[in-house]
Formats: sequence, structure tokens, C-alpha cells
Amino acid sequence: MADKELCLMPATEMAAAIRDKKLSPVEAVDAALERIEELNPKLNAFCTLTDGAARDAAKSAEEAVGRGEELGPLHGVPVSIKDLVFTKGVRTTLGSKIFEDFVPDEDAVVVDKLKGAGAIILGKTNTPEFGHKGVTNSPLLGTTYNPWVTDRTSGGSSGGAGVAVATGMGPLAVGTDGGGSIRIPASFCGVYGLKPQYGRVAKGAGFPGMGSFSHTGPMTRTVRDAALMMDSIAGPDDRDRASLPDQGISYLDSCEGGVRGLRVAWTPDFGYAAVDPQVRAIAGEAARVFAGLGCEFVEEDPGFDDPEAVFMTIAQADVYGAWGGKLEEWGGKMDPTLVEMLQASDNVTANDYVKAGHQREAFWGQVNSFFERYDLLLCPSTAVPPFSAELSRVDEIEGRKLGPLSWVALTFPFNLTGQPAASLPCGWTEDGLPVGLQIVGRRYDEATVLKASAAFEEALPWAHKYKEIW
Repeated sequence: MADKELCLMPATEMAAAIRDKKLSPVEAVDAALERIEELNPKLNAFCTLTDGAARDAAKSAEEAVGRGEELGPLHGVPVSIKDLVFTKGVRTTLGSKIFEDFVPDEDAVVVDKLKGAGAIILGKTNTPEFGHKGVTNSPLLGTTYNPWVTDRTSGGSSGGAGVAVATGMGPLAVGTDGGGSIRIPASFCGVYGLKPQYGRVAKGAGFPGMGSFSHTGPMTRTVRDAALMMDSIAGPDDRDRASLPDQGISYLDSCEGGVRGLRVAWTPDFGYAAVDPQVRAIAGEAARVFAGLGCEFVEEDPGFDDPEAVFMTIAQADVYGAWGGKLEEWGGKMDPTLVEMLQASDNVTANDYVKAGHQREAFWGQVNSFFERYDLLLCPSTAVPPFSAELSRVDEIEGRKLGPLSWVALTFPFNLTGQPAASLPCGWTEDGLPVGLQIVGRRYDEATVLKASAAFEEALPWAHKYKEIW
């Protein structure tokens, strides 16, 4: 059986112990792989393991420590990569039978940077087909189950990453987020997930997807682990023309100093979303922690319009442009919910798409006006706690009928705007399921999101909960 204490060690401590020769990279990688062997058959977090390469890399990392070489900030630390992200020489399926045997010949920028920082890749984590929905199951890769109550969904589309981190199958995971796909599984799995500012983490090589909605970011058990990871993966790269200039800061250092004096707004529902009463109560109580931390805390609905129709129009057109040409040949082997989405997308006209783009800019104007008055916006991460793993979405909350995106109504607006947003564990329901609190920051301001997250983690810690999983 894997060493549970080692498996649950934060990456910040693990990296320091490796540098100080108190822990071998071989021990760290072996513990993670043993944990995967133990739990993955039950949970299906990983879809492809690179155990042989990981063990070889760990031995090389150990030798580098012994020679006194200069070490990267993540030297010897295990990490997993979502199966939407290109990995050179390692199968990358996108959860689709179309790409069941596809092996990229180059790494995505984030993978390249992680390797350069010394991290050791354990394998690829499960995702729904093309990452098109907020739960993790696909005809190719099967279902990923919630680690707290295993008949419930892990969320998605980075569900494999969320489960891997929560259960100690490595301290770090790369997720992607086109409408909540980092924050939804972070909430459902009880881990920390950061969607950075759009362009902060460069993409580079990869398949087409959700266009300017899609962000790449860290999923971890602690806030500082995410900040440590951001210090390695953030920054410009000419392989991605949308990548942002270097901010010239340490995200890890940004976690220090507290949040006294920040202006923070809380809303349970944006004024229009249906939210489960238990989620509303748990997240609301947690949000009020910020008042005790010295923030100017106000409950206020942000006053912007529900952007679901705008998001759906752009997302459907982008997905159809990427994959609509596969429908005739592969439709019978695709996820039925993806087929439904592609068929609906065929009806989006060029005029619809352009109009939605203008509406997106108008929505940003509303959001920007709100953030001229507040440093942070707090709300629940998802409208519901984790539901049955047999379902793809929730259609009703307290008798109120929902649209297809209503249960994730609190995440996708910030893919439209591109702002940084994080989900952190803020409590557990009566039946032992995690609830997430979302912290949304001003444009380009991941530093304040991380600072606020770290202050909350110190005031209302959650790390002890992971010991309850097996």
C-alpha cells in the first residue's frame, strides 16, 4: 500500500525535501504510482500511465540532486496532464474514439514548461469527449467517479485531474477550463483549481477547441501548490500569439500578506441563477470569513445580464467548426450529448456568431463596471453539489426547471470575460460531499485571487479532509 502521508504531502514541501536530500524523487514517484495502482481501478482518474518513463525520470532526477546540479522549482515532483493536452510521444485521445491511438510529436507549451521546471509526468487524466461537458465520462474512457461518494460525478471536464489530486495520485495536475472545467471538478472533488487570466498560460500545439474561452491552469490540494505551479507555467511563448507578457512577480510570494482592506462582494446567485439551498448556505457562511479577515465585505448582486445565450452561441459555433466535419463518419461512436451539441451548432449562422461577439463585449462592459468598485467577487462555484455519475447535468433545482448550462451558471461567465477565477473547498454537505467557493478577480490579477485564496485556506483549512479518502 502507498505511503499515504507522502502521497498527501504538498508539492511545496515535496520540492523542498527533494532539494534538501530528505526525499528522493524515486520515493515520491513510486508512492504516487502505488496510489494510482491502488485507487485508479475504482475511480478511473488516469486513462494513460507513463509509469516506466516516470520511474526513469525519477532516477535521473535523483542523480541530478546527488551531483549538486542546479534544480528547477518542481524538480522531482509528480504531475498529471489532462488528456486534452498534447504530450510528445504519449497517447492523447481527447476522450474520443476518433483519436484512440493518436500520439502527438510535440508537447503543449505547459507540458514543455513543466518538464523544464523538473516535474515528472505520471500520465494522462480522464476527460469527456473533446472536453465538451461538465462531467467526466466518454465512450472511449468511461466514467470518472467522485472520490468522496463514489456513485457521484467528479465533475468535468477536468474530472480525472480533480480526482487524481484529491486522492494523492500526485500533488499537481494540469486542467483546462472552457466554461468551468477546472472549477467544476475542483468544487466536486474538494480541491483547489485556478483558471488563470486568458493567455497567462500559453497553449501552443494542440487540437482546436473552445477558442478564446479555453484556459489552462493548475489543480492542487493547496493554494500555494497552485501558486508554485503558476510560477513555472505562466508567461509568454511565441507558439501562442494570445499569450501575455510576464508580470514579473512570484505567484507564490503573492500568497503572503493577507487581504485586509480589500473590497469584496458576495452573491449567492448573480440575482438570476437557481442555486441549491445547501450550497447557498455553505458557501455563504464561508464567504463571510472574509469580513473577519479585515475585508470590506458586501452582499450585492453584480447586476449583469445572464450571458447563457451568448456563451452557447459562440461555444457551439467553435465546437462545430472544430469537429462538425467528423459527425457524418463518427457520429455513431461519439458521446450522444456531443452529437446533440454538434447538431444544434449547425443551426448557428454567421450573423448569430457576430452578434454574439458584440453581446460578449457588452457583457464585459457590465462586468468591468462592477469590478471598478470591488477587488473580488465571491459566489458558489457550482449551483449544486455532486450528483449521480449516471447523469450529464441537473435539470431542476427545487422545482425550477433549468436550461442546459444553468447548473454551471456561475462559472462560464468568466470564460466570456477571461478573468482569473478559482474554486476552493469551503465546506461539506450533510452526506459528505464537498462544496466550492469561487473567487473571481479583476482582469490580469491572479495575484489577488491567490492571496485571498491563501488567506481563506489559513482561516478555514481543508487539508485534513483528504485523509478521509481511503
